[in-house]
Amino acid sequence: MAHSAQESATEAAEAATAGRPEPVLDELDYLLITALQTSPRAEWQQIGKVLGVDASTAARRWNRLTEAGHAWLSCYTVAVGPAVPIVAFIEVDCAAGALHDVAAEIADDPHLITVDHVTGSRDLILTAAFPDQAALARYVGFRLDTLPGVAATRSQIATAVHAEGSRWRLDRLDPDGRSELTRGRPHPAPRRGLPSPDELDTRLCMLLAEDCRQPAARLAERTGVSASTVRRRLERMHREDALVYRCEVARYLSGWPVSVTMWGIAPPGETARIASQLIGLREMRLCASLSGPYNLLLTVWLRSAEDIATFEARLGTRFPELAIADRAVTLWPLKLAGQILDPKGRHLRGVPVRFWEDPVAERAEGDLLERLRSGPRGRPATADGQAGPPPVRQSAAPLRSDRANA
Repeated sequence: MAHSAQESATEAAEAATAGRPEPVLDELDYLLITALQTSPRAEWQQIGKVLGVDASTAARRWNRLTEAGHAWLSCYTVAVGPAVPIVAFIEVDCAAGALHDVAAEIADDPHLITVDHVTGSRDLILTAAFPDQAALARYVGFRLDTLPGVAATRSQIATAVHAEGSRWRLDRLDPDGRSELTRGRPHPAPRRGLPSPDELDTRLCMLLAEDCRQPAARLAERTGVSASTVRRRLERMHREDALVYRCEVARYLSGWPVSVTMWGIAPPGETARIASQLIGLREMRLCASLSGPYNLLLTVWLRSAEDIATFEARLGTRFPELAIADRAVTLWPLKLAGQILDPKGRHLRGVPVRFWEDPVAERAEGDLLERLRSGPRGRPATADGQAGPPPVRQSAAPLRSDRANA
């Protein structure tokens, strides 16, 4: 029988009290996670066949893992039609003692994909998606920079995302198992020039964010359309690569507990070639080209902190033209792919990913635009765009004159 969340928490507490390590995952758990990383919506019967267990055993195992927060599934989209969304990396410096207040304040911002508390010269690193540069400017200028406890922010735009975390695997399955789980899956193509998602697309995405394993019949029931319509929509979105599925495992149980973000400098003409080879590295979780002085950002998962120097040495040998200029180790992955995590990386709850909207920030931006239209000191601009003459002040001078005459 599957453990309940309370039973799992009790086991962990008892283990901690007794000085024993928390329960670890066994090989079947790792195989199950790998199977769901490979095919998140596969039927339990199909997964059980690949793993050599029955469907009910696979389902019970997964329930136990999710209830304990040791593993979880998520789904999100940033598809907005013909325009390709921009991905930004935002560094946040916090005032002393304010880091956790700032993190708690922004954790539910729906467009923040990740929020990491890190070592080094910044306190938080945010990965976010925006429809355009104006939305990024609005978020930084009228949301982050106005929060109590935020001392400074720095933003970079990803000019290309070469790899991201949804492609990372535990790699416990053999090739036959992977082939069985991916048979018949539509091959995605890059999103270019696609129509904007309609109301049904948006509704399906929000339902999948709640539970991405809901069958088509259940999704049809909740959206009021036929199951065949749901299947067609999902197949289309899969072909368009409009949905991002993630099956994650708590980092301390993954075998790769140390996450390191590195900023690199590569010759502009060599960046694409280097990135194409970097994404093949086992440790690579994220590889993106940046708009700033450091033109490559890498996030890698390593076996231990001691492996940081070893990994960098391997990079230096293989890519002598790539210089690692800075690095930061994640201390607490507060948010990963829209999921809130505890300090050990266990799942707490989800935040559906969507673009950020904030009436307060929009009003503040509107007030600034009005000031810019009016010119310096609120003077209306002339036809040639120059500020008009300052208003004549008639009260101050006569008063001084009257006093002098008195």
